[in-house]
Amino acid sequence: MLIEEEEYLAHYGIIRKSGRYPWGSGGDSFVTSNNRDFLDTVAKLKKDGLKETEIAQGFGMTTAELRAAKSLAKSEKKAADQATAQRLKDKGMSNVAIGKQMGIPESTVRSLLAPGLKDKEDLTLKTASILREFVDKNGLTDVGNGVENYLNVSKERLNTALQILKSEGYNVYTNIKVRQLGTDFETNFKVLAPPGTTFGDVSKNRYNIKAPNIHLDDTGKTILGMLPPLPLNPKRISINYKEDGGEEADGVIYMRPGVEDLSIGGSRYAQVRIQVGKSHYMKGMAIYKNDLPDGVDVVFNTNKSKSDVKNKLDVLKPLSDDPDNPFGATVSRQITKPTKDGKQKVTSVMNILTEEGQWGKWSKSISTQVLSKQTPQLAKEQLDMTYERRANDLKTIKELTNPAVRKKLLDEFADGTDAASVHLSAASLPRQAYHVIMPIRSLKPSEIYAPNYKNGEEVVLIRFPHGGTFEIPKLKVNNKHKESKDILGDALDAVGINAKVAERLSGADFDGDTVLVIPNNNGKITSTAALEGLKNFNPRITYKEYPGMKVMSNTQRQMGEVSNLITDMTIKGAPTTELAAAVRHSMVVIDAEKHKLNYKQSEIDNNIKNLKAKYQAKPDGGRPGGASTLISRAQGQERVPKFKPRSMAKGGPIDKDTGERVFEPTGEVSWRTGKPLTTKVERLSITKDARTLSSGTRIENLYADQSNKLKALANEARRESVKTPSVKYSPSANKVYKNEVNSLNNKLTLAQLNAPRERQAQLLANSVLQTKKDANPNLDKAHEKRLKAQALTEARNRTGAKKQDIKLTPKEWEAIQAGAISNHKLTEILRHADMDVVRELATPRTQVKMTSAKTKRAESMLALGYTRAEVAQQLGVSLSTLDLAVEGGE
Repeated sequence: MLIEEEEYLAHYGIIRKSGRYPWGSGGDSFVTSNNRDFLDTVAKLKKDGLKETEIAQGFGMTTAELRAAKSLAKSEKKAADQATAQRLKDKGMSNVAIGKQMGIPESTVRSLLAPGLKDKEDLTLKTASILREFVDKNGLTDVGNGVENYLNVSKERLNTALQILKSEGYNVYTNIKVRQLGTDFETNFKVLAPPGTTFGDVSKNRYNIKAPNIHLDDTGKTILGMLPPLPLNPKRISINYKEDGGEEADGVIYMRPGVEDLSIGGSRYAQVRIQVGKSHYMKGMAIYKNDLPDGVDVVFNTNKSKSDVKNKLDVLKPLSDDPDNPFGATVSRQITKPTKDGKQKVTSVMNILTEEGQWGKWSKSISTQVLSKQTPQLAKEQLDMTYERRANDLKTIKELTNPAVRKKLLDEFADGTDAASVHLSAASLPRQAYHVIMPIRSLKPSEIYAPNYKNGEEVVLIRFPHGGTFEIPKLKVNNKHKESKDILGDALDAVGINAKVAERLSGADFDGDTVLVIPNNNGKITSTAALEGLKNFNPRITYKEYPGMKVMSNTQRQMGEVSNLITDMTIKGAPTTELAAAVRHSMVVIDAEKHKLNYKQSEIDNNIKNLKAKYQAKPDGGRPGGASTLISRAQGQERVPKFKPRSMAKGGPIDKDTGERVFEPTGEVSWRTGKPLTTKVERLSITKDARTLSSGTRIENLYADQSNKLKALANEARRESVKTPSVKYSPSANKVYKNEVNSLNNKLTLAQLNAPRERQAQLLANSVLQTKKDANPNLDKAHEKRLKAQALTEARNRTGAKKQDIKLTPKEWEAIQAGAISNHKLTEILRHADMDVVRELATPRTQVKMTSAKTKRAESMLALGYTRAEVAQQLGVSLSTLDLAVEGGE
């Protein structure tokens, strides 16, 4: 039957025309007849049982093109009918007479002659005209999701307008890929191109795609988001050299308080870059200090000796030759004031990277790098808490009654749990937090000034990269220390330590290095004595640069290799002498590029080649090296042929029985070699059983079991999502909640306005990045990562791209629950919604009671020092439920 219908359609043809004259200019009767035939044919085929996809295929169209063609046919037929009715009316005929002649009811005649109808029907042609003028002037034009809102038309009308332009020879391409700088995923652009433009032309010039009615704001900043820095006069600076005690505060910049051009915007300390004169800059932690020498506004501390430099500028770093960012770092804020022309003027020499309060917001989970080197008992306890929390989250989601909300949260849960099964971070310990370290000379090496912790309690410090328990100092909190209080006060996220403690922390500097601070009164975190082989080891002295030496340029890769080696050695029980050798090499590697150290000689002296052979041997006898335990192998990347979610025609992207995600190869090949294109994936993400990556140690198996359990949870969530029905739409509820429906539609439109702006930001940022890479072909990954962040931040500022979350009101939620919104519209609303608000509205209000097992776990955690909020989050209950269980029994 399908073949016969296809043959019939081929004889019928498609209602496409060419040229730029209005459709139907050949006569109303021709248009009316042609469009009616087309619509009647589509209706007949649908009545005969053909699906929309099959009908579209018969016409040689996509379903989107078929819908647009139907819409255009209806619009043109109505326009032609209206013109006929108006012409007959002008002849003096009554509505009844007109209806008889046209073969339509009198009520339809009245509708055709209604004021404003022509304007409405002409809107499609006006939209096509606007797009035609825009593409003729600007070239490649973004016509993807959200653009219809900037044209103030429906998506259907936009698609119909595009069909008109396609008939005139314009091209629409739907698979123009642009990489997202923030995620490394790809965005597919839908692009309207001038006649004669090929797909290849569009792809090559994709960074020139423009969107209608979106304009770039001129911020006055460089393309990387900076205003020209305010330079500091070198005469205002004093240097504390090694002989003056500068080594004990290396990287700290002391500033005179109350000086306007030294402001750090209300913070007490910040990681900064300061231009000095015309050629150099300072980098480090800026903090106010009262007792600076007369005539000096800034004191810079360095570990360099006076004998090593000719003048104080030699202690500083030369400015980059990049005028857009002379510091080569991501500057997040400059201190400015508005000018008369509405722009900003820099008023302080401080170019801020990170400031007080921002370090404490970092992730508070415990990484595998730390926990895998602790006792299996502690690892199991924290991993179990992580699993329990996720299992409780899934249980809560499954109890939700709204199908669309339930499906949305199940899908989000599955994706997040999949990621957790690979990264394997564990639940945080009580009150742990990241802090930036500052030097306090008069503090004892056994003390720490930590205003966020209890005076007298014991804490441990962990720095990343983390070699082992021998790099974890145990310190006693002394918050009564006078010098510390004078310098740091009630610091939000800074701690003061003696410089000798920094040496224990893999030789940390004070130019912005951070530590994880964990209370340890119960002694759960293991800390062992410093390794003998690390005492008095100074990599900058032992492995100085020699003339003609090739300086390291791949720090990230080298550091990753040695970190994996140390992890594998620790897990496999390497003796402390061997660990000391690997750690010494890591201390050289981490500073090799920055301080030009002879890392090649360090590799030889510390026997790294033999250590890799011993602890990272390949089972097949291949060249030793590379990760050899689950902990180091989990996030290692492998190249596989490019793939995509399995198509619906082959069963869909989810296996309905197992809940596993199913992929299929894209079939894409390189135009240069003809070989299949590949993509990088994390090794554990494509491993069904994590135990196959384990070398068999107890700690690895604990993590392997955790990964497998989390993957099972994710699969369970997907199984539930697949069988979740669609929302049942209620026309009557739509009328009852008319105001709420209108409000939700308006909020959705506002949220959707961001999509085209974000696409423009990605195009602009990609263009900036490419320009920078072209100018510097040897750009390393670390600098490229910073460039991506800077370029994207500034591009978003210029395009006004900013995610606009939809915050639902209780009344709007009531309308949703009543079915006043269609399933498709609700899915779109949830895609942009503040899901914390949705969770609160969707969670059943019945009083939840805790089981006796949960209550005992809560009491145990509270006794260990967890806060009520932390316990409630881990157990997946509200604070009120927790309080009821702990204070009043079950």
